Amino acid sequence: MFKGTGTALLTPFNENNEVDFDSLKKFITLQLENNIDALIILGTTAESPVIDHNEREKIIAFACEQAQGRMKIIIGTGTNDPRDVVEYNKTAEKFNADGVLVVNPYYNKGTQESLLKHYQYISERTDLPILLYNVPSRTGMNLLPETAVKIHEACKNVVAIKEASGNISQIAHLFSIKPESLKVFSGNDDQTLPIMALGGNGVISVFSNTFPAEMRSITSAILNNDFNTARELNNKYLHMMNALFVETSPAPLKYVASKMGLCKNILRLPLDVVSEKSEGILDEALSVFETNLRH
Repeated sequence: MFKGTGTALLTPFNENNEVDFDSLKKFITLQLENNIDALIILGTTAESPVIDHNEREKIIAFACEQAQGRMKIIIGTGTNDPRDVVEYNKTAEKFNADGVLVVNPYYNKGTQESLLKHYQYISERTDLPILLYNVPSRTGMNLLPETAVKIHEACKNVVAIKEASGNISQIAHLFSIKPESLKVFSGNDDQTLPIMALGGNGVISVFSNTFPAEMRSITSAILNNDFNTARELNNKYLHMMNALFVETSPAPLKYVASKMGLCKNILRLPLDVVSEKSEGILDEALSVFETNLRH
């Protein structure tokens, strides 16, 4: 799959609420210039539920063309209808993606056993490597460690899990029972250090959209077993990481990216721009972050 930093790429929009490919190119170029290890296209950060089928294909084609094989490309294909996931996976296959990220089915909550059947259905219909994505705050359902291991053992191409439960005890338990063949990626920027210290392979990051060099410096230090540097950098950047979640992501990220001249501060409903209060929090965090970079 990959090791290190994968960026959960946002989707920029223009004043007409159409995909802004000029800005998308800026983001991808920034990732390339900073040697990011993977791009995760059309995940939650990309506002994927409000991206239509035609737009999905155009975004994937554009990202693959821009990346030029210099980083792994992983496509978010998860939804709550496994038949749709299968169709999205076919598009990922068409563009020779390196893998797909499949989030737990949301709203129509099942059981741990039905999750196993859900992922088996999907796995049997693609040869692409699959990353499970556990984010209970978004889906309303927690993928338990035992279930993740069962899915991995039952599905030959389920190779990894993006863990965004936020429950470090649960994640530590996962490491204690999983086989070496199941890779683990942090789904929360602020938990990258502890998860990788437990044996994780990297992070799928929101923070690295705008600060790729900084996130990669943390994961590179950990992969080199330089935990003193990793701790120092993590403490230095943590305030900014957390500020990017002052409201529902990616609204705070888009505000910061717009301040940096990377894209317009435009989201698609049901999401909206951050409040004036949150703007103040983000402005302060950005100011502190920039000061820290100079020292």
